[in-house]
Amino acid sequence: MTTIKKAIFREYIKYVSLSVVAMLSVSVYVLADTWFISVALGANGLTALNISIAVFSIVHSFGLMIGIGGATHYAIMKSKGENAGTVFTHALAHGLLISLVFVAVGMFWTPQVARLLGAEGEILPMAVSYMRTILLFSPVITINNILIVFVRNDNNPKLAMAAMVAASLSNILFDYIFLFPMELGMFGAGLATGLAFTLSLIVVSTHFLTKKNQLKLRKCKIRVKELLKIDSLGSSALINELAFAVSLVVFNLVILGIQGNIGVAAFSIVANIAILLICVFTGVAQGIQPLISRGHGTGDRFLVSQTLKYALITVIAVGFILYAATFFNANIMALAFNSEADDFLTYLTTTGLRIYFIGLVFAGINFIAAAFFSAIDSAKEAVAISLLRSSLINIPMVIVLGALFEMTGVWSAFVATEFVVASVSVLLLALKYRAIRSRENSPRPLAGQAANRANKD
Repeated sequence: MTTIKKAIFREYIKYVSLSVVAMLSVSVYVLADTWFISVALGANGLTALNISIAVFSIVHSFGLMIGIGGATHYAIMKSKGENAGTVFTHALAHGLLISLVFVAVGMFWTPQVARLLGAEGEILPMAVSYMRTILLFSPVITINNILIVFVRNDNNPKLAMAAMVAASLSNILFDYIFLFPMELGMFGAGLATGLAFTLSLIVVSTHFLTKKNQLKLRKCKIRVKELLKIDSLGSSALINELAFAVSLVVFNLVILGIQGNIGVAAFSIVANIAILLICVFTGVAQGIQPLISRGHGTGDRFLVSQTLKYALITVIAVGFILYAATFFNANIMALAFNSEADDFLTYLTTTGLRIYFIGLVFAGINFIAAAFFSAIDSAKEAVAISLLRSSLINIPMVIVLGALFEMTGVWSAFVATEFVVASVSVLLLALKYRAIRSRENSPRPLAGQAANRANKD
């Protein structure tokens, strides 16, 4: 391995490892919610959580969209030597505006949203309580997500990771306190999540007190063109996150018609364990964004191509390892979230884990492809991949396979969707990679910048 390749690999490992740890911390507190609720509130609590978590995913996804889109725009402009100062201001203003919409929904229309997502009977008040709490905390969640991405791009990935780990650990503590000693039910679970994001926001905000900080609020006129540019570059991240929310809604409605609440409870376990594993892919995708955006902005094609290669090798290897681990431990995982020892719930969950998670390898490729195209300002390809995953293929697959094969078909829909989209992703990446290689006669001098930065770090 040449000196330049070693330098790029060290930077790749630094950014990706910190990002993966941060994303795993997010998944840990989602799993903590699931486990604590399963113990405190049983299958009904799991059903309410699975219906409500779609709202959290939507709030979370808009923050990521603005953060990733804004930070990508910022990094590319900065690498080209252009004035990038107002991008950060536009991103924060955009996040606050969208948050106000979420707060209004939380105050006035939460029951209607809960019914629309399938909550009824004794599940309805539980779902409403969780959703309303999350929506009222949406400004904190959104601004936190924006700052996390900008701080990572401002050469402080360690602080971004620390903020997310702090959120995870505090959420677990708050979950225990609010659900057991205080017995606050679903409101307590939502409050724990909101307070955890508040702590994360406090931690990541300390970046502005450091000498590293180059992020400044600029007095400027908010331009719609800039907001649309941010949305365009972050749209694939939004759609990727919304894919989970859309899948939850469609899966819930289909499963309710096949197995009722017990089926939704099984899917809740499968989907929340999936968050843990898919967060690895999200971490890799977010970790490579600063490197690829920098390489694209400076014209360092070698940095771009090597980073992409490392990312694809990582997610494919991790996908196989995670599936093997899930297959052989599916029964143990199912029992861990089954406080009522329901044999049928255990059977449904075990079967679901072994089928659903076959799609992990293909999902990893799709996450990297969408992140790559977004990072090089190719929003059309990124959005196409994300739309195929989230709705254009996923929804018909769930409906058709569910109707034909019932629960087996429901579990298989994720696999079929990710496989089809991965075929498209590989084709698009091959075409782009060939174009990059054709213009790359040798490692460019600019790639040496990675070596210098890695040595300094």
